[in-house]
Amino acid sequence: MSTPRWSTNLGFLLGAVGAAVGLGSIWRFPYLAGAGGGFAFIVVFVIACLVFGAPMLVAEAVIGRWARTSPQTAAGTLASRFGFSRAWNVVGWTGPIAGFLVTSYYTMIAGWVLAYAWLFLTGQYAKGGAVEAAVRFHAITGNSCGASLWQLAFFGLVAWVSARGVNRGVEFANRVRAPALLTILVVLAAYSLTHGDVAKGLAFAFSPDMSRLTPHVLLDAAGQAFYALGICVGVMMVYGGYMPARERLSRTVLAVIVSILVVSALATIVIFPLVFHYGLDPAGGPELVFQVLPVAFAEMPGGRVIGALFFTLLVLAAFTPTMALMEPWVSWLMERFHWQRVTAVGIACGSCWLLGQGSVLSFGSAADWRPLSAVPRFAGMNFFGLVDFVSSNLLMPLSTLLVSLFLGWRLSGKVPESEYFGFSVLQRKLLVFALRYLCPVGIIVILVYGLSG
Repeated sequence: MSTPRWSTNLGFLLGAVGAAVGLGSIWRFPYLAGAGGGFAFIVVFVIACLVFGAPMLVAEAVIGRWARTSPQTAAGTLASRFGFSRAWNVVGWTGPIAGFLVTSYYTMIAGWVLAYAWLFLTGQYAKGGAVEAAVRFHAITGNSCGASLWQLAFFGLVAWVSARGVNRGVEFANRVRAPALLTILVVLAAYSLTHGDVAKGLAFAFSPDMSRLTPHVLLDAAGQAFYALGICVGVMMVYGGYMPARERLSRTVLAVIVSILVVSALATIVIFPLVFHYGLDPAGGPELVFQVLPVAFAEMPGGRVIGALFFTLLVLAAFTPTMALMEPWVSWLMERFHWQRVTAVGIACGSCWLLGQGSVLSFGSAADWRPLSAVPRFAGMNFFGLVDFVSSNLLMPLSTLLVSLFLGWRLSGKVPESEYFGFSVLQRKLLVFALRYLCPVGIIVILVYGLSG
């Protein structure tokens, strides 16, 4: 079965951007920035994207384009060409497994977003203040059957588009989603700047103040950079395998990082002026979107329309990253079992939805179930907490570390210059230096911090 290809260089670029720009930038970034004191968090985030994120994006894309196989077999394929063990396939398994686990609860959150978008679109989100907002949120998340169906509806949309193929499905969705997401973000940002407390909101986010910088903020910002860029989950490997041979990786990586920074900045502009205008808590945590902002939407002029636009924005934000996170498994199933794409998409999405029911129940009837209660480190984690911990704190950093060691040390002198098309000699040397020294050290620190709690 031949490997599919992006129809154009622009298709790959939009695919890479669409895989990275998601809920991590619009939902997760603002509440982490709020908890991290705003400016200090944002500065570290930008530096981490450039110093650690950029080299890892290049490394994953190079492995994928060079091997032209699924991520699960790419590293072993390359290693065997030079007489090394195929056990290096572990490089391509850890990331997709992490991505599969993340998708199982990422789509649960996307299901909540879909439910909120429907409530605002139909005018069912009534005024009632913070208490009513909290009750509504817990009613949606605590109703396991309803939450499961919303997640299934979201997965159904993803599967329907993805099954159409790389060009007519994945690529087309990214071409439509990019301008739609940017348009809604700009409209919401304009509304926030004209109706929110701009002085306090922007000062909180962008006024130079490093006094809030702590080791905790430092590591959270670095972790968010990896999360937001979509590295260490196999996506750039599989998308790299579809990319044209002469595509400039430097241009794509720059576009991904700039897009992440722009969208994160716009999301910050959308949220914080409204938060301060309505006297809400900028450090509201994960509930910032679901319990804090709906209070403001319900009270503000035109709030029904603004709320509907905001949650539609989040649906769009979650859509193409979910397709991207499923793509390594779709590619592997087609490669390994020679299945048609429709079958592979159905199996991948269906099995991920089934796994996700554990996380759905973690907010309902199984909230107090502790699968590993006998293990002290995991004793307090329910199913959702355990899946989140294993994927984010263990597998994702481990995947990134393995990629940097594989390309930075094992194959650093063997990569054909054509795979670094568009990079100067100096840029290639800097890339290898980052993969050999900067990235492993930073990743090990994040890994130890995450495991130590």
